[in-house]
Amino acid sequence: MNSIKTIIEQLDLKAHPEGGYFKETYRSTGFIEQDSLDTAYGSKRNYSTCIYFLLTSESFSALHRIKQDEIWHFYEGSPIRLHMISNNGEYSEHIIGNNFGKGEVPQFVVPGGYWFAAEVIEQDAYALVGCTVSPGFSFEDFELKSRKELTELFPNLEYTIAKLTHH
Repeated sequence: MNSIKTIIEQLDLKAHPEGGYFKETYRSTGFIEQDSLDTAYGSKRNYSTCIYFLLTSESFSALHRIKQDEIWHFYEGSPIRLHMISNNGEYSEHIIGNNFGKGEVPQFVVPGGYWFAAEVIEQDAYALVGCTVSPGFSFEDFELKSRKELTELFPNLEYTIAKLTHH
């Protein structure tokens, strides 16, 4: 396997606000006009976007949500545990990886509007994945709440929220 430093350098990854490292690899040239989108969108969006996303044992992806569906694609490294909280507060977790015999899946879709976070399962390891978003990602659609705010929304998930937030 490659070293984390090598992957960051070779793929030109930068720190991501939710944790981990990323680089946008695709943004469609075409747009969906605002009047063709759900009213939750404040402006037009590209048809689709895609990023590389690298997580390490030391850096999890904190609980956040976006308006769009997000498709995760596993490339290499440790499997990822993806945590989700639905709009009505139901918690679920899914393993993204390539050991199909253990029930891991190489691709997974997080529904738009769900709170979600991801962590590398193995110690001293990394996971390199891709994330595709449609309509295309915009930081206007990104929401990252504090531990306190999320705990107030989902008090029954206090332990999980504490583990998957930075503050």
